[in-house]
Formats: sequence, structure tokens, C-alpha cells
Amino acid sequence: MEFPYIGIDGCKAGWFCVLLADDGRWRTALAPDAEALREVTYSAASALIDIPIGFVDAGASGRDCDTEARRCLGRPRASSVFAPPARPTLAARDYRAALAINRRHTGRGISQQAWWIVPKMQAIDALLASNPALHGILRECHPEVCFWALNGRSAMAHNKKKVPGREERRAVLRRYLAKADGLFEHATAEYPRREVALDDIIDALVAAVTAKLGAGRYRSLPADPPHDSRGRPMEMVYWVPTAGEWGRATNP
Repeated sequence: MEFPYIGIDGCKAGWFCVLLADDGRWRTALAPDAEALREVTYSAASALIDIPIGFVDAGASGRDCDTEARRCLGRPRASSVFAPPARPTLAARDYRAALAINRRHTGRGISQQAWWIVPKMQAIDALLASNPALHGILRECHPEVCFWALNGRSAMAHNKKKVPGREERRAVLRRYLAKADGLFEHATAEYPRREVALDDIIDALVAAVTAKLGAGRYRSLPADPPHDSRGRPMEMVYWVPTAGEWGRATNP
């Protein structure tokens, strides 16, 4: 288990991954599809991914984890938490069909943002269905919730796609990972923006830092998450540092 802690974020070219080791080593990987992602994660101790894993089958209330995440983040960051579709909507072949199916099962439509990543939701859903060993290893997180937790339960002030937002998040990351800047700069140079955006790198990085420091000590939204009809938790996991761990960079 050379790199047991992994953070994963969807990107234009597939899935961008940050892998961390206990001794401070790191590497990055670009998985073009779910099968390649399985190869990256097969020996992980914990892998956090920014994608819905558990889905409601029906009902207007949606997932409790999304509601609690918005409450934690407040305005304006709450807008980064979109409502995932109901599970039956994953079978839709186009946006019009998705709207109709989701309205039938939940009473509401589906945003374009959510529809654009339905293929990635389908891919991870199929990956978990065919790889039971990943259950409990590959878990859902939300990068803004991870930053909120690492930042003393205080949400980021700026949009992550803007320079102030990137700098704000990088400042949080370097508090906990001494090599965060070097990793970010390597990934920025290694992967073109048409494949991996700068915020994809930052989101995967915070997921990896959370996986490394929080594995075995995660908290989740909600605290006791319900499971969907396929037995998958409807949760977002995060890690809150103790007083002694607050802002302490590892592996200088």
C-alpha cells in the first residue's frame, strides 16, 4: 500500500487523483475512466471522491447530507452543493428525459450542472456495483465541506475559480501538508487546462489531505447517515482537526 490516501475530483479528461503516502511522498494520476480509477484505488486505505454515491429513489426532500452541507457552508458557498438526481434519473439518455424522470420521482427538475456529471455518477455507481471491496474505501466528500472543516468550521470567502479563492484554499492546504505548494505547481505544469482545471487540482488535494489526516476518524454529514436502496450511505465525510492538530503541516 504505497500511497494509501487518495483524493479524487472529476475533470474534463476523466478523474484527477492526488495520492499521498505516510512518509510524505506523493504522486498524481489522471484516470480517463472508471476502470482506470479502479486501478488507482484498488489498494487504497481510504479514497475520497467528489461525486454523489448514495441516491434517493423518490421524494421531494432530497438527501440530508446536501441540506446539512448547505447549512454548514452558508452563503455564498452553499450554492456549490447541488441536488443530485434521484437514482432512476441516472438511466436517462438526455436532459429532457432526465427532467421528466426526476420530476416524476421527486417533484423537481434537475439542474444542467447536475446533468453534465450524470455520466460520472453512472460510472462510479457501476464501479461500486462491480467492486464490493471498494465499499467503505471509496467514500463521498465535498471539497468545500472539507475546507470548512480544516478552516475551523469557517467556509471559504472567495469563489474557487478566481485567483483570491485559489490562494485562500492553498493557504489552508499548506497548513496541513507541507508539500502542498510543490504538488499543486507540479500538477499545474503536468496537466493542460483542457484536461484538468486549477480548481480540480485543489479539490482533489483537499480530499487527499482529508483522507490522510482523517482516515479512521472521519465525521460525516449527517452524523448517522441513512443508506439508499443499494445499501450505500448518503453522506459527506470530512475531518475536524483537534487543538493539537490545528494548522500543523505534516511531512515537511
